[in-house]
Amino acid sequence: MKPDLKFAPRVIGACLLSTALLLGTLAGADSARADVTAPEPLAAFPQSLLAIRTASGKVVNFKIWTADRPSRQEQGLMFVHDIDDHAGMLFLFEPVRQISMWMKNTYLSLDLLFIDATGRIDYIAPRATPLSTDIISDPRPVAAVLELKGGICDQFKIQVGDRAIHTSLGTAP
Repeated sequence: MKPDLKFAPRVIGACLLSTALLLGTLAGADSARADVTAPEPLAAFPQSLLAIRTASGKVVNFKIWTADRPSRQEQGLMFVHDIDDHAGMLFLFEPVRQISMWMKNTYLSLDLLFIDATGRIDYIAPRATPLSTDIISDPRPVAAVLELKGGICDQFKIQVGDRAIHTSLGTAP
């Protein structure tokens, strides 16, 4: 499977950041650390509410951050050690296309929900392995990927076919 090249900088940037931080620490040079851009705090990402309506009619609400520009898509939830059970990160893709992701520099397990252009959850990659470079993808084109804490889909009985409701997906009332 060929990775989506849009996310290649996510790994390259993270590797460069890790190397620069390590070199700066080892050398004790404050100037080396000053040239490195630290990960953007999640509080700076746009925040909103997203709901998932399950096949049984249950609605589960999440407070999400949106990776709304390339640098935020590259960062995603990298370097984050924990998130709330009702929190997540939404990646939007225009145009709709096949998306591939990985868990490099992501310290917590995630459920990755691949969402089509109608808001339908098309594929779920449950409990993705932290720090893995294995490619995770849906073979069909999607409009978005929602990252939730690993195990949340099982906990709230979220399944393929359920609907994501959010203004960015055009599915909010």
